[in-house]
Amino acid sequence: MASELSILGFAGSLRRGSYNRAILKAAQEMVPSGAQLEIFDLEGIPLFNQDLENQPAEKVREFKAAIRAADALLIVTPEYNYSMPGVLKNALDCASRPYGDNALEGKPVAIMGASIGMLGTARAQYHLRQSCVFLNMYPLNRPEVMVPFAQEKIDEKGRLTDPKTREKIAELVEALIVWARRLK
Repeated sequence: MASELSILGFAGSLRRGSYNRAILKAAQEMVPSGAQLEIFDLEGIPLFNQDLENQPAEKVREFKAAIRAADALLIVTPEYNYSMPGVLKNALDCASRPYGDNALEGKPVAIMGASIGMLGTARAQYHLRQSCVFLNMYPLNRPEVMVPFAQEKIDEKGRLTDPKTREKIAELVEALIVWARRLK
């Protein structure tokens, strides 16, 4: 039997009632046996400053260590101004620097996101995929999980209630596990 696959998940939103945090939590509930999903909170990662990249803050060191320890990543992105949020971009910048110390190098990654609009973070996800190319990550192509009208699918307690969305997220998690094992 293969060893347990370790997935690190993080959401590019700091808001307590974030729909993206809610779908990440839902993904954690759906991980099948043989894998586990740990959630990392990006709160507290300082703004990237190249003058300080050789002396990273403790939170950045923790983030990079968690990435390195994981077999795969699940990144959940909101969409702000047609792109991924600064919180997420900053975390990726911190994790990939200094040059030659890219914790994201070669990591299999699945991407999903939720928004209150009709496109469900499509543009943000495509921008994130562009960053994955430069960071030499291996994004999973399908299924794509873009959750539109999230306010109708997540209840006041932050629980994802929409069965079709839960099904798509479960498919994504299972596909990520297969993808990560194939790349190992």
